[in-house]
Amino acid sequence: MSLTEARFHDLVDTTQEKLEDIFDDSGLDVDLESSAGVLTVKFESGQQLIFSRQEPLRQLWLAARSGGVHFDYDEESGKWQCDKSEELLGEMLTRLVQEYTGTELDFDELGQDEI
Repeated sequence: MSLTEARFHDLVDTTQEKLEDIFDDSGLDVDLESSAGVLTVKFESGQQLIFSRQEPLRQLWLAARSGGVHFDYDEESGKWQCDKSEELLGEMLTRLVQEYTGTELDFDELGQDEI
């Protein structure tokens, strides 16, 4: 079953808000920019994570140094899952942030669907 447009936007908005909270609470030196549905996380090292919504495909896209990754929302699990590797968004972010900063953050709350 495909997500409705409204549900998709609610999910992305909630996910981006949770991401901002996690980074704000982390103590890491990051700059967060949110504009027009795009969230950019800039690390002290110069690395960036860019989260954007792709409405026609109902996907959340992540741009990172290693390339672009597309996530579909799995209603059953309540989590964003990579459309190629099936890796969960939270797992990938834990790995990328550790690679960029040496710090392990917990992104488990991204899987908590509060909508």
